[in-house]
Amino acid sequence: MQFLDDSLLPENQEKLVIQVAPFGPQYLPEDSSDIAVTMDQQIQKAVDCWNAGATVLHVHVREDDGKGSKRLSKFNEMLARLREAVPEMVLQVGGSISFAPESEGEAAEWLDDDTRHMLAQLDPKPDQVTIAINTNQMNVTELLSPADCEGTIIGRPAVFKAYKEMTIPSGPAFVEEHLRRLQTAGIQPHFMLGDVGQLESVERLIRRGHYCGPLILNWVAIGGGADGPNPRNMMEFVNRCPDGAVLTLEGLMRNCLPLNTLAIAMGLHVRVGIEDNLWRRPGERISSVEQIEQVVRIARELDRDIATGQDARRIYKLDEHYGNTDATLAKLGYPPNRKPGQRGLIPQAA
Repeated sequence: MQFLDDSLLPENQEKLVIQVAPFGPQYLPEDSSDIAVTMDQQIQKAVDCWNAGATVLHVHVREDDGKGSKRLSKFNEMLARLREAVPEMVLQVGGSISFAPESEGEAAEWLDDDTRHMLAQLDPKPDQVTIAINTNQMNVTELLSPADCEGTIIGRPAVFKAYKEMTIPSGPAFVEEHLRRLQTAGIQPHFMLGDVGQLESVERLIRRGHYCGPLILNWVAIGGGADGPNPRNMMEFVNRCPDGAVLTLEGLMRNCLPLNTLAIAMGLHVRVGIEDNLWRRPGERISSVEQIEQVVRIARELDRDIATGQDARRIYKLDEHYGNTDATLAKLGYPPNRKPGQRGLIPQAA
């Protein structure tokens, strides 16, 4: 991504897209007063987030007992009701479905490939499904302090161990097939990437024709197999993103707000919500709506405009799909593939 002399001036920046993850499937209702359990409560939570200024909703669903749901029928019900309640909101289904362990002592596991592929068959279809790239450690406990876990299920030793040993199953065969199914269904993949190596893998998928469309990214700085919240890591990832990408910064716990503040100042986009962060300051909880209101205040102080639902759809290029590899590389700002016999550095397409 290129920054010109005037790139930090708010009148030259794209409007701010606020992505919210308010459902936090890893937590139980007793972990936070901000957890919606019934379907009515979950829909109201989405409405509250929309009213506060969020335009992209990261969707997980709960069963009546408060645990994260793994049933696609519940997702279908949720999506149908969300289309009625927040029709302008971008609906983004979490590709993990629910990674929470069923009971203490069990592994915190993502569902198998066949089940995750079925996200392409959701009805009504979401606007996006998130996708991780490369099978990798996802030790979300690595950046957590005892205070972060206190009073939540993750503070229980057996559950903490389950999350410490969690991995993302996302090998080449799964990714290629999943991208094919999502594109066939007209659902945009939202790439959740933890480092430059994963971004390079996405570029190779594009160069080999497995994906032809907009490059919508989260840099997921959660440590434990992904980058940590080091600004040097962040800037390396930003530098390696092509100019045509749309980039959101995502952190973990109290690192979220500093990263979001950097994103707002730099013209990037933000993610908030209790799936990522429970804390305003040590010992003081913050709700998903309060996190939205917080970043809205910061954006207003910097005179950065907040995206409407229509703006978010335009910025995310939800209606775009590129016909072939050459067109995709050109749209994203990547150099074209090398032609047979071509030598030297490959200039970016005009």
